[in-house]
Amino acid sequence: MIIDLRSDTVTRPTPGMKEAMFSAPVGDDVFGEDPTVNALEEKAAQLFGMEAALFCPSGTMTNQIAIRLHTGPQREVICHQYSHIYLYEGGGIMANSLASVKLLTGDLGKITASQVAESINPDDVHAPETTLVSLENTMNKGGGSIYTLDEIKPIHALCKEKGIKLHLDGARLFNALVETGESPADWGAHFDTISICLSKGLGCPIGSVLLGSKADIKRARKVRKVFGGGMRQAGFLAAAGIYALDNQVERLKEDHARARALGEMLNKLPVVSEIFPVATNIVIARLEGITPEEFMKKLAGQNIKSVKFGKDLVRFVTHLDFGDEHLEEFGKRIGEI
Repeated sequence: MIIDLRSDTVTRPTPGMKEAMFSAPVGDDVFGEDPTVNALEEKAAQLFGMEAALFCPSGTMTNQIAIRLHTGPQREVICHQYSHIYLYEGGGIMANSLASVKLLTGDLGKITASQVAESINPDDVHAPETTLVSLENTMNKGGGSIYTLDEIKPIHALCKEKGIKLHLDGARLFNALVETGESPADWGAHFDTISICLSKGLGCPIGSVLLGSKADIKRARKVRKVFGGGMRQAGFLAAAGIYALDNQVERLKEDHARARALGEMLNKLPVVSEIFPVATNIVIARLEGITPEEFMKKLAGQNIKSVKFGKDLVRFVTHLDFGDEHLEEFGKRIGEI
């Protein structure tokens, strides 16, 4: 048994998802004629109470399209220094939008309204214009930490007052929502654009959706074309997204429970000095007396896959294909290291 905890992107479609994919009616999405893609976009928009949506190949693309919509040359985006849009999207903010970035610090990857207020540039010829704030929920580098609506509301109010757009990288937003009990529509009311990923916790083979106003999504469709994201008979992939939204959201709680158990197991190891608070499905272990490379080599010797997440950090992510039997086996194997 290989225990793959590198990411929740490693999952494979369930039998039910495969059946939905194979039976999906399709058409040419670039012409707007794929009925299943149209159905997914309508479903996602309605779920979040937003006007429109756009199906894309990846979360990086949906994030980068949103940044392109809201920024540009001599403009600036405010985000946390550990944001996915900054660390893990290939320098896309600069390459795609020619925009500047202001990086903030914050507990477990989160920022506050007061920090944002202090970081908005003045109307000065020397400074780029602040036009976008981007948040991430859950926060990957924060160990799957969760923003609540009470934390979002003052940031939203500030952005509205200052005429600044607010984007959410919601790659694992559903992981947050099943924990807080908040509704997607509540979140849709507080952001100009939201990116949701279908290929992480929801178990799809590919795909993300960008949500926003009709005007923004019309522009986004053109940007997607420029980015090479115009797909043809994409309904086979969109069908997986519809199935996931209907069937694989509530089960995320199972991933979270297993992540907490996994964190407890790791915390007993003498080489683990700290486990970040486990809020959802991400477990980050801080090591002492051993490098991440050495620790991961020992894990690999037991057919356990993980990823380095910093100079002394290793990340584990639970997911659809990590069940109770895998958790039990994980406990046995790390006991033999």
